[in-house]
Amino acid sequence: MAVYENREAFIPYRRTDIIKLCLQDGQLSAADAEKFQDFCQILSAYYHFRFHKTLEIIKDNYVPFNPNADVQPLTQPTFDQYDEMESKVVDAFQHILERANYILLPESIVQRALGKKSLIDLKTQVDFDDFERFCCYYQGDINKKISLKKFFFWQEEKTINILERIVLLIKFKEAAYFRAKKVKIDELNFTPGKMYVYFYKNIPKLDIDLLFPNVVTSMTWKDRLLFGIPAIGAAIPLVLKALPNLLLLIAAISLVFNAPLLVESLDLEEHKVRDVMPILVATLSLGIALGGFAFKQYTNYKNKKIKFQKDVTDTLFFKNLANNASVFQMLIDIAEEEECKEIILVYYHLLTSPTPLTPKQLDSRIETWMERKLGITINFDIQGPLNNLQDIRGKVITNAEEADIAPEMPLLSYDNQGFCHVLPLEDARAVIDYVWDNAFLFNGIAL
Repeated sequence: MAVYENREAFIPYRRTDIIKLCLQDGQLSAADAEKFQDFCQILSAYYHFRFHKTLEIIKDNYVPFNPNADVQPLTQPTFDQYDEMESKVVDAFQHILERANYILLPESIVQRALGKKSLIDLKTQVDFDDFERFCCYYQGDINKKISLKKFFFWQEEKTINILERIVLLIKFKEAAYFRAKKVKIDELNFTPGKMYVYFYKNIPKLDIDLLFPNVVTSMTWKDRLLFGIPAIGAAIPLVLKALPNLLLLIAAISLVFNAPLLVESLDLEEHKVRDVMPILVATLSLGIALGGFAFKQYTNYKNKKIKFQKDVTDTLFFKNLANNASVFQMLIDIAEEEECKEIILVYYHLLTSPTPLTPKQLDSRIETWMERKLGITINFDIQGPLNNLQDIRGKVITNAEEADIAPEMPLLSYDNQGFCHVLPLEDARAVIDYVWDNAFLFNGIAL
């Protein structure tokens, strides 16, 4: 059972469910319920258009950094254009993640993961100097109890810290940097100069170092002891068994270099030493024994290494949600949903509140309502939707003659006491409809 330590702003329900919840609340008449649905529909369409513009900006500027690009630009960007395009991608990436209510993960947390382990018992190393840019965001920081298999039927219960969603953006340095490090470019798991974006789910906080494409894994001291001690134990009887042949070989070499005293000290019969066949047999037997032992130990090491890689691959394969360009599409959809859910909740509660509310009172009202209706505790991001409602301005036009003289009005305004006020449903629907009709001309709201 997951236990949340801190409240987050993310609303774990779809936009359509939030709208349905508002309609089932019983605060709107049948006529107002229909108008409210119209308002939500046009609002969602408008924000879909706005976030689509952001996605197009990313797509236009991500091409030279995409390691999986299947299209090429007509002309290669200059150095200045290259830097500007990179900044646009990163700025848009951070923008949509903040709109999607994701939280920036400090690099100190990532660095701490390098020295510890959670589920995968591996020693890891990540060279952060390889990165030109690096940023990481997450959503959902929970503690979860799991059972780990130890020996035979014995299982250990362990509480681990898990990030439910995690997004990484990594821009690697150019190829010249890696050549200066004497690294073979063809052997790298990534392409220098490219920007990698990863989206994962349910990753233990202490295992996020495994998400990096330049991670180097190796055995822990425990695994090395478990590997080395049996190897030493197996080598001792082999050496004792091969000792006579080894002595015979040493004696033969001593005769070649005219050292008869060494032959006498080894207590070997001289005719055996001078006989070629026993020496050849001894050499061959010793070579086969030592070679077979070395090959077996090398095979054991390779199998252990393959097992390590399989553990990492299995963990990441089943938890990967998207890579590179597809990540932006998913995040845009999440950000669009979050933005609309927040605006709908703010508008609905201001519309149905029997008394005017300050932003602080409204924030508390929504959080209490969500906990009562859905049993969830969130830290509602009140300022974002308030600003959005205030920025959406349009006209209420009752006839064609008023089209030019009617003033633009915001969906939300404040009085002198700081209380929030929204337009009634009829006017709000007219304003958002006006904004949508003029969407290609209405570019005053910066994304």
